[in-house]
Amino acid sequence: MGNIVANKNGVLYLLLHLLLLCFLVVGEFDLSGLNYTKFIRQASRLRLERIQKHLEKINKPPLITIQSPDGDIIDCVHKRKQPALDHPLLKNHKIQKVPPEMPKRLIQEEVRNSMSNEATIKGTPRQWQWQMWHSNGTRCPKGTVPIRRSSVHDVLRAKSLFHFGKKQRGFINPARRRADAPDIVSGNGHEHAIAYTGTTQEFYGARATINVWDPSIEEVKEFSLSQIWILSGSFDGSDLNSIEAGWQVSPELYGDNRPRLFTYWTTDSYEATGCYNLLCAGFVQTNSRIAIGASISPVSQYTANQYDITILIWKDPKLGNWWMGLGDNTLIGYWPAELFTHLADRATMVEWGGEVVNSRANGQHTSTQMGSGHFPEDGFGKSSYFRNLEVVDADNSLSSVRGISTLAENTNCYNIRSSYNKEWGTFFYYGGPGNNPRCS
Repeated sequence: MGNIVANKNGVLYLLLHLLLLCFLVVGEFDLSGLNYTKFIRQASRLRLERIQKHLEKINKPPLITIQSPDGDIIDCVHKRKQPALDHPLLKNHKIQKVPPEMPKRLIQEEVRNSMSNEATIKGTPRQWQWQMWHSNGTRCPKGTVPIRRSSVHDVLRAKSLFHFGKKQRGFINPARRRADAPDIVSGNGHEHAIAYTGTTQEFYGARATINVWDPSIEEVKEFSLSQIWILSGSFDGSDLNSIEAGWQVSPELYGDNRPRLFTYWTTDSYEATGCYNLLCAGFVQTNSRIAIGASISPVSQYTANQYDITILIWKDPKLGNWWMGLGDNTLIGYWPAELFTHLADRATMVEWGGEVVNSRANGQHTSTQMGSGHFPEDGFGKSSYFRNLEVVDADNSLSSVRGISTLAENTNCYNIRSSYNKEWGTFFYYGGPGNNPRCS
């Protein structure tokens, strides 16, 4: 390590290197089978100082700290000290205290979302998802929000400090899509199996119930997610606005292979604005019990118990902020209207479905799974699903989506099949194993 001067900066550098060495040892014994250590670079003193400065900016001083059994550290931060309010557009923002106006028909829709015979396996119905950090019974106190602490190791797995917590940009090749298909984020190995609305309507939110799995990821730089997209702006320009939420498995972002609740936003086609979760200023969290970025447990099992989460994103007609709800009536927080350009008014498209990154390691399609890792034709208990697809209209009313379109770039690797019935409304099965004899 060489001689280190015993001054303030030298001590900091020594501590950071010792911390990094500890992370390296932990990475050697990761149980997921993925090799994280090859992504740990020999960090210079300047790089470590920059990383530390960034971490001090996003890891706010907690009132209390909770150690999760999965290795996460959850900081309970005063809600007025959370990262969101560091955004230059939110300097004068007051956290919304008035409850948002919930979309109409929400209570009536709960009847339709109740568990049916089809939704039961071996007599065990679906249960509400919870998070692993809750297991010891400790909760964040009222007036605080739980924030997953980021580490030096988290940043070093990213391509750069700038790319930490961000999606890569790229768009679907027009030659590989129908003329009316959306220009979803693609390229750079991104592949999808999605359902989507047309672009001639106005939308003010969307909802769906998604079952949660733990798909295997072949390469650290790859991910697998299932989410809702709320979109507006130009797909072929640099002003696309997107709000996203769902569950994801991302070894690069989290350092493990566990499914986690996540959010994302951007106002410039994923170029510079926005990020996952609370890794930059923007999303305002109001809930003290749910940690965005924390792992979900339990998860669905093949031909066994199925577990799902219901996610609602909608624009509060009173103040214009885009809220996120979980389950029947749990508010997580909101994306302030000030963040957006096109979405400051309305959305023009909604998408639901899965996305993976295929890095083509060794020159062939990787075996990173989407959803359960099984194709949609395998059906309930084997395939992943989105059920009760709904949208919110200008009157703040929920209605079931009819006549959706579907898209999968490579149906031999990942696919999607939609349908409709009384209990599940509009729904679809989706996913796949990635590499297989038909997937090139």
